[in-house]
Amino acid sequence: MSDMKNRQESFERKFALDEEQKFKAMARRNKMLGLWAAEKLGKSGADAQAYADEVVKADFEEAGDEDVFRKLRQDFDAAGVDQSDHQIRRTMEELLVTAAEQVKNS
Repeated sequence: MSDMKNRQESFERKFALDEEQKFKAMARRNKMLGLWAAEKLGKSGADAQAYADEVVKADFEEAGDEDVFRKLRQDFDAAGVDQSDHQIRRTMEELLVTAAEQVKNS
């Protein structure tokens, strides 16, 4: 009985760690994505950092990536930045891979 309980607790700890790493990777991806977008929008320094923080906060509007994508799409459209939906989504995917590697290695 004890082995089963230990095994269950081990799975629960692994699940919690995996979820924490996913959350950290998404937050890091959104920060990097915000800095990428800020550059496209002509922002630098403190303005770029502030914009990246806005992108991170945008991810809390709803589950999934659509809230972040929608923010970038609207901001790019308002500023006349020429980035296709595909380019934005591809950058989101690439930065998520980078962020996940960084979180894993930290």
